[in-house]
Amino acid sequence: MISPISIVEGSPNFSGNTRSRLKQRTLLFRYLAEINLILGAWYLYWRVNNSINFDVLWLSIPLLLAEIYSYIGGLMFTIGLWRPLSRQVKSLDQLTPAMPASSWPTLDVFVTCYNESVDIVERTTRAALAMDYPVTKLRVYILDDGNSSEIRAMAERLALEDLQLPQLQEEVARLSRERVQLATRLEELKQLEPDTQAAEAFLEDPSTINQGNLVFGWLQSLQKLALMLNPGHSSLRDRLSAEEKQTEQSLHHKELELSEVLRCHYIARPKPAGKPHYAKAGNINYAIFAGGTAGEFILTLDADHIPKPHFLKRVLSYFYTYNVATGRYDSNRIAFVQTPQDFYNIPPGDPFGHRANLFYGPIQQGKDGLNSAFYTGTNAILRREALVNVGLRHFFNEYSKNERQLSDFDLVGGMSSNSITEDMNTAMRLHANGWKSIYHNEVLAEGLAPDDLSSTLKQRLRWAQGTMQVMVRENPFTKPGLTFWQRLQYFQTMYSYLSGFATVIFIACPIIYFFTGIIPVTSFGPDFAIHFFPAFILNRLTFMVAGWGVPAREIWRSEQYAIALFPLFIQAVVSVFTNRPIRFQVTPKQRQAGIYLGLVIPQLTVFVLTILGIVWSLYRLVAGTLEDPAVHLINAAWSVYNLALLLVIIRAAVWQPE
Repeated sequence: MISPISIVEGSPNFSGNTRSRLKQRTLLFRYLAEINLILGAWYLYWRVNNSINFDVLWLSIPLLLAEIYSYIGGLMFTIGLWRPLSRQVKSLDQLTPAMPASSWPTLDVFVTCYNESVDIVERTTRAALAMDYPVTKLRVYILDDGNSSEIRAMAERLALEDLQLPQLQEEVARLSRERVQLATRLEELKQLEPDTQAAEAFLEDPSTINQGNLVFGWLQSLQKLALMLNPGHSSLRDRLSAEEKQTEQSLHHKELELSEVLRCHYIARPKPAGKPHYAKAGNINYAIFAGGTAGEFILTLDADHIPKPHFLKRVLSYFYTYNVATGRYDSNRIAFVQTPQDFYNIPPGDPFGHRANLFYGPIQQGKDGLNSAFYTGTNAILRREALVNVGLRHFFNEYSKNERQLSDFDLVGGMSSNSITEDMNTAMRLHANGWKSIYHNEVLAEGLAPDDLSSTLKQRLRWAQGTMQVMVRENPFTKPGLTFWQRLQYFQTMYSYLSGFATVIFIACPIIYFFTGIIPVTSFGPDFAIHFFPAFILNRLTFMVAGWGVPAREIWRSEQYAIALFPLFIQAVVSVFTNRPIRFQVTPKQRQAGIYLGLVIPQLTVFVLTILGIVWSLYRLVAGTLEDPAVHLINAAWSVYNLALLLVIIRAAVWQPE
């Protein structure tokens, strides 16, 4: 995987608290990308003007459109990688000048779960509680959307165990001492009430005033002095009453502090029948608005993602900027910091393509350079102020259209509930409201990846459907507030899921040719070679440089799944554009045993037809009836490439753990 650029241990070797610079080999990528785009445009120009087979426009036009679609996708991909940032940051306890620990922000950890096993949730919760951060400023909340009695019991057990920490014991002892002092003071004040009332009654008695007693004069002077030292009170009784009230408030506050020493909490929201619950977004929003949480920042973790001890110190530094004029750290406009997703259970060879170092590397770094880093739902810290502010704005807009939404306020007022991919939509809303984002390229948490094809396809379908939902409901090109580059970055992700239709054309053309002789291109001679191969070779070379540092096997696996999932992408697009009901499906965290060839029937069909087409061409070659062997050779090479891409998902369907 890509080596993280952030320094974890030792003294950082740069001045200031943060530093960003272009990723290595960016200039080389730019040169190659420019040449690649020019050659690609030259090839398309030739295709439009010299190679369209007008006798089979039903096939030649779709192929040309598929090629144009791919070129536009490549252009947007290039723009997204034009300014990839490598960031360095000092940990919160290494800032210069130092930030006092007393000024560090409070933070809530949200561990979202639905039907995961107790063991999985417990491992994540324990790791969250063990993070290196002041115990009085860290709270962990298990957001259990499944309302499991086992999860609740586990949370209560962990809360009691956590209270045995020496730091918490010291804090409890300190708060208890201060509470006793306040309670003693309150009792003493109450005991003064009768004497104070009697003394003031004595001083206000006309018969006493007329006696001219020297002691009486002293008492009056003391009364005046006490009232002068505490202006705003007309009598000692008022002053005593105000002091009692203030002490009672301090005592109540201290008791609240004692109750809040408990760091592990359990939240299960009510889910009345017949009302929308908004899945994970509703779960998080309920915790924000109705769950009693109050941390200045929120770390969101999926139930299986185990954070490392230094997570918070590594990331929170981004949210502050040192103000030289005031000599202290001020909050900035960073709304969230996203870190990579990584997994600790990926089997050798990564049969399901879960390694995402291409996305959580060059792609996210490129988006970061355009202030468009994506929030991906877990392993990220968000600023509560930004989330609530933007959420309330969108809620107000929705409420103005439909007043019945008021009853859903605590479910839709923070995270976006407009799509089943609430994470990307939330990031887009934050960017549209002027907030900024950071991508921190350091693995700070590891989770469980699905280890069967069924679970993997459910996850990928949810991503695709949710992304297309955002495109339909909050199209980035019509959304106010986004910069042009941000619009392009969000649209590029949505555009990529339309690739399923282009893939069908690319894999169908050679099959059609093998069995019918119909070809959508009129020239496969030297003219074709001189236009196609330079563009193709430069394209591969540019992609290799763009992914420098990512293992070649992983890049190939990403490319395989980008093609092999074409039926899933088509299903996602059709389901959204036909407005079919779409349900949020939680990705199973435990292997679903079985053989899943039934899930890849379209890919199997294409695979078998392609092999039959190649065999048929070989038979005709041996029989001496094959015309244009060179054209057959080109289509055979094309077909072998398609087979290599599709093979990954067929192998995944029958993969079994060792």
